[in-house]
Amino acid sequence: MKRLNDKVALVTGAAAGIGRETAAIFLREGARVMLVDVNEEALRATVEELGKLNTAYCVADVSDSDQVKKYVKETLDAFGRIDVFFNNAGIEGNSYPMAEYPEALFDKVLAVNVKGVWLGCQHVLPAMSEGGSAIITSSVAGLKGMQGLGAYVTSKHAVIGIMRVAALEFADRKIRVNTVHPGPVNTGMMERIEADVSPEDTRKAKQGFEAMIPLNRYAEAGEIADLVLFLASDESRYISGNTYVIDGGMMAK
Repeated sequence: MKRLNDKVALVTGAAAGIGRETAAIFLREGARVMLVDVNEEALRATVEELGKLNTAYCVADVSDSDQVKKYVKETLDAFGRIDVFFNNAGIEGNSYPMAEYPEALFDKVLAVNVKGVWLGCQHVLPAMSEGGSAIITSSVAGLKGMQGLGAYVTSKHAVIGIMRVAALEFADRKIRVNTVHPGPVNTGMMERIEADVSPEDTRKAKQGFEAMIPLNRYAEAGEIADLVLFLASDESRYISGNTYVIDGGMMAK
């Protein structure tokens, strides 16, 4: 039996990387999936790739409350319920020392990564079915400091607090809320970070990140999706309010 049979999943940041791979595995495991992203072109391409059977999509900026309400309504209109919420959309920002970090960029990163997660929980969780599961994407950067990525680190620490409050406030409806904390993942986000850290030699930047990982490689997006699937499924029915690290041993150092 498929692990998400008869469930409806909502995935933000669904047009690329971890979001796209998670939407794909949710579909394979029997879910009907609403894909949400701000990039309409990439979102349409993702839907074409995954197939239109059991999928719908909504173009939305997760940092805008009206657009969050829109994606909730469109999910309920399309599928009638929400059982799984992968609150995943995020941006990395650019690398600057704290003393030089542009205020406007700091505000943009927090608007997407913190306000977007907050608004998602605020509007999706009350609409979820009893016994549902919400998974928030944080990062190893939510558990440790990283030079030059101050806004991203701040945002990924903050979503742990959102998760813990939500896990308590929605426990009476048996809704579980957890965070996942990937290390470097082989996605466009890491390619952009490498180019920002070492624009003259991105391979050197990648080697530096890999040296921090005991398993000596980046994760693949599908490996993160496997963890999200577990937390979405009934196999995790007694798990809530927790942080799940998937980093190739990076946090062990």
